Amino acid sequence: MKRIITTLVILSIGLVSFSQSEKKMTTNNGAPVGDNQNSKTVGEYGPVLLEDIHLVEKLAAFDRERIPERVVHPRGAGASGYFEATKDMSDYTRAVLFAEAGKKTDLAVRFSTVIHGKGSPETARDPRGFAVKFYTEQGNYDIVGNNLPIFFIRDAIKFPDMVHSLKPSPETNKQDPNRFFDFFSHVPEATHMITRLWTDLGIPKGYQFMNGSSVHGYKWINKAGKVTYVKYSWISKQGEKNLTAEEASIQQGKDWQHATVSLRKDIADKNYPQWDLYVQMIKPEDIHSFDFWPLDATKDWPADKIEKIKIGTMTLNQNPVNYFEQVESIAFSPGALIPGVEPSEDKLLQGRLFSYFDTQRHRLGPNFQQLKINQPLEDPKNYNSDSWNSAGNKRFENPDVNYQPSSKASLSEDTQYKQSETTLTNVTITQKKITKTNDFAQAGDFYRSLTKKEQNNLIKNLSGDLGQVTDKNIQMTMIGYFYQADRDYGMRIAEALGFSAKDFMKK
Repeated sequence: MKRIITTLVILSIGLVSFSQSEKKMTTNNGAPVGDNQNSKTVGEYGPVLLEDIHLVEKLAAFDRERIPERVVHPRGAGASGYFEATKDMSDYTRAVLFAEAGKKTDLAVRFSTVIHGKGSPETARDPRGFAVKFYTEQGNYDIVGNNLPIFFIRDAIKFPDMVHSLKPSPETNKQDPNRFFDFFSHVPEATHMITRLWTDLGIPKGYQFMNGSSVHGYKWINKAGKVTYVKYSWISKQGEKNLTAEEASIQQGKDWQHATVSLRKDIADKNYPQWDLYVQMIKPEDIHSFDFWPLDATKDWPADKIEKIKIGTMTLNQNPVNYFEQVESIAFSPGALIPGVEPSEDKLLQGRLFSYFDTQRHRLGPNFQQLKINQPLEDPKNYNSDSWNSAGNKRFENPDVNYQPSSKASLSEDTQYKQSETTLTNVTITQKKITKTNDFAQAGDFYRSLTKKEQNNLIKNLSGDLGQVTDKNIQMTMIGYFYQADRDYGMRIAEALGFSAKDFMKK
């Protein structure tokens, strides 16, 4: 029977089709949408263009869907502390916090769940946000990531749809596996993230017991202008500890705010949580030398191919004394960069550069960076003016001049910090999926790296949610993805869902 199911699973891959509506998508002004899956880029692997009106409109609408709660990551806990560099990385970046061993930089963090609201339980299966704001002498630098090293999608144009599918139904107000697996059945690139999330990693025992990742690659720039691609990893010195689905159910009955309580108690008891920060580096000339695209957010950077180098340690030693001012009002963005760090061409990151700042302007107002928790060490010096809660005019030496160039202006550019240059030749502005997708290999590698117990929990957790999906086509498509990742993985999900040879023969 297993052989029959195996053969039929293979035959079914790519054959499951979904009916397409005759109604065509349009932008808000009624113009037809030619591609709702791929952002417009400079060449196949180049940066995303701001002229992609559909992308900007879609993200801007999504950012304003809820007020005042964050659209995603609304439930969170925070703390503050410091980062101490343990290695001089000035050969690779001019970022001041990594410039010399022993240098300390104050910081604030926010950990969070992603999908559910502010009052939701911390026992839910969900990625955890892992955001760090460094207060450096050259401005605030944010590393905004998750507890898992990858994400569901590689292009920001899919982000609103993905979140919509995971949020409660607009009709029933209930989160529904029928909805999110319907979406994921059309998105094979999500197979890797689904595989990780439905293991016990999907429910950390506490915020101090989870690792963190920048998810995206960035560019480090040294004083000579040389570029190195980097990815950050935070490794918990408390160890990575998680809850099984059964343990989470018991914990939820006792205290569903356990992660916030546990983090706060450890800091109050002076058991200060710590994380070591590691970076992986790729030379620009090597970026195309892998069987995956390193700037694809659905891909991990394997440590056996790209060395992890420890560069410092973060210590959290202060609890917030006012949750609203220090945790709810803190505003992160992957676009909060300092000299020595620039965005990569990662298509999901490029969309987040716009979306995160835009969300904060909507949620906290256009002058959110003037709130105390978001202020840099040195007062900003520019001619941005007015709007809600503005104290900007106090920064001007001549309050009559809020523009530049001017014979009366006292501010000028610091040309040593111009952005790096990227040479592009024979490029085409395009809108299409990248060629090197390789959607299943890393999911299979991760599955095979799990212990038997971890594999068993993954199959139980995943088949439990996928079993609630009423459309057999969706279930079979997902089984096909898991099978392409690993034969045993796909077969076990098929058996757990009760599929027989007769079910596959109908296809």
